[in-house]
Amino acid sequence: MGETSFVTDQVWSKIPDGSITTPKGFKATGIHTKVKRKRKDLGIIYCEQPVPAAAVYTLNQIQAAPIALTKQVLEDGGHVQAVVVNSGHANACTGHAGLVDAYTVQEKAADVFNMQADNVAVASTGLIGERMKLEKILPGLEQLVPTESKEEASSFAESILTTDTGTKEVCVQVPIDGKVVTIAGVAKGSGMIHPNMATMLGFVTTDAHIEHDVLQQTLSKVTDQTYNRITVDGDTSTNDMVLTMASGEANNQSLTPDHPDWDAFLRAFTHVNEELSKMIAKDGEGATKLIEVVVNGAPTNECAGKVAKQIVGSDLVKTAVYGADANWGRIICAIGYAGVPINPDTIDIGIGPCQTLLQSEPVPFDEEEISVYLQNDTIQIKIDLHVGEGYGKAWGCDLTYDYVRINAGYRT
Repeated sequence: MGETSFVTDQVWSKIPDGSITTPKGFKATGIHTKVKRKRKDLGIIYCEQPVPAAAVYTLNQIQAAPIALTKQVLEDGGHVQAVVVNSGHANACTGHAGLVDAYTVQEKAADVFNMQADNVAVASTGLIGERMKLEKILPGLEQLVPTESKEEASSFAESILTTDTGTKEVCVQVPIDGKVVTIAGVAKGSGMIHPNMATMLGFVTTDAHIEHDVLQQTLSKVTDQTYNRITVDGDTSTNDMVLTMASGEANNQSLTPDHPDWDAFLRAFTHVNEELSKMIAKDGEGATKLIEVVVNGAPTNECAGKVAKQIVGSDLVKTAVYGADANWGRIICAIGYAGVPINPDTIDIGIGPCQTLLQSEPVPFDEEEISVYLQNDTIQIKIDLHVGEGYGKAWGCDLTYDYVRINAGYRT
């Protein structure tokens, strides 16, 4: 099945007021423990019992202590009952002491909520090189009172933020076996964002009945088409994680690729993760515009994705979009060094409604029209390579003066 099916065949319904606690079986909350000066900094997603779970992680070889802990949790049984998340410090590059800190948080959460410690996942985000402030986090765990309410779900969404300008939440419902299955997601991410995960955390809940192995395969596949297609600044972080949990409380028949409603579930699940990916890309540090690159006619879907990522990751393309400059030469340059087979004589490029290149021949266009289009907050660049049937997308943002200002003073 091609990637286009996830876009053209909508089978889900968006739930505008939905949250990660809309799927049956989930509770959440977030609080301020004073690790950060003002904003909430500790949160939890909680189930009454362990449920099938899956996760994907950063490909950076330097990985934070919470990554090691959560990997162990999923390798030991593939089930999770709660995930505890702190923001403000990443607990990365903190040596053995940092790993001990992560396990201390896991054990404390298990004690507070009467769970088995090996069913508690942990995630952290924030400044690299700083250990967890256990003197604030451990008492904070005792203050967490997760509920099913939208308000507490929003508090969780706030508690995981760092330089984000706002929360990132999405919720959909899809019919499976005549039942209503809900899929919801929440994420954070704004800078140090690059394909192959980013400085981002994502959490997806669903009340679908689906086993760990199938859920893991599905999340891994969907990650390649969503989170691995976003970039802000070319840096890949140490803490990136997307974790999904499935309560099974929708009472559908167990989902597998052989299930008659599998495609409907997969499209809805993909949509949730794609929307979260776009929200992250749009909220790039200092960004003013979301850039979507759509590539058709590549040798394969994988090749199309590589070209799209190369374009959206080009600093020259990003700055041109920021300056509302229709410099399509930067786009074709990025195509040329994307490392995939192309025919240099058959490339089409379109910026919004305006064609700038057909069959690698420049097309006259109205500079003012494109300049006006490039002032929108969402910009689409369309490419057709005319060498195959491959299709893919990638997302990023413009590169602004504020990106430098934010990151120049991130630590101080």
